[in-house]
This record gives sequence, structure tokens and C-alpha cells, in this order.
Amino acid sequence: MFSLIARFHLKNEEAAEGFDELVSQLVPRITEREPRALVYVCHRVGGDPLERIFYELYADRAAFDAHERQPHMLHFFKECEQYLTGREVDFLTPTVSKGVDG
Repeated sequence: MFSLIARFHLKNEEAAEGFDELVSQLVPRITEREPRALVYVCHRVGGDPLERIFYELYADRAAFDAHERQPHMLHFFKECEQYLTGREVDFLTPTVSKGVDG
């Protein structure tokens, strides 16, 4: 398994709407074209309307690397910059879990 959390900091409410629309177009493509992307969830953060957190779980590092090279991801990365003030990514190592074989 290979997983990460990405936090996106959005410029303003209008940027948040544009970003959310971009994500709504992205996720169906991941669902259709990336069977080794096991979980891909965008979360809103309670109390902070300008933050989005993604939790992503892949079958392995190769699946993540393939995900990063997909045309829909390259489009997303290019387009999302207009909505952001910044972003951070933390790569995770599972230790104990329910529902995930490590």
C-alpha cells in the first residue's frame, strides 16, 4: 500500500468553487482509468472553507507514480494553481488498520 494526505489552501470562496468543480471533473476519470488507485477522497475541512484535504490510497508506489503521469492529473495540476495559495503533501506509512491489507 502507498498513501498520502494532500492539503490545498484556496485563495477565496470563488476559488473554492472553481477548485471543487475541477475536482468533480477529475474524480470520475480516476475512477474509470485507475483501478490501482484504491481510495481517492477530497474532504472539506470543518471551520475552514478555504481548505481541502485529499486522502489517497494506492495499491503500491508504482500505482501512485502512474497516477501522477495521467493526462487528467497533469490537467488538474496545471488548472488548480489558479485557485491556490499553497499546498502540502505528506506521504504516509500504515501501521495498524481496519479494511486495508498493508
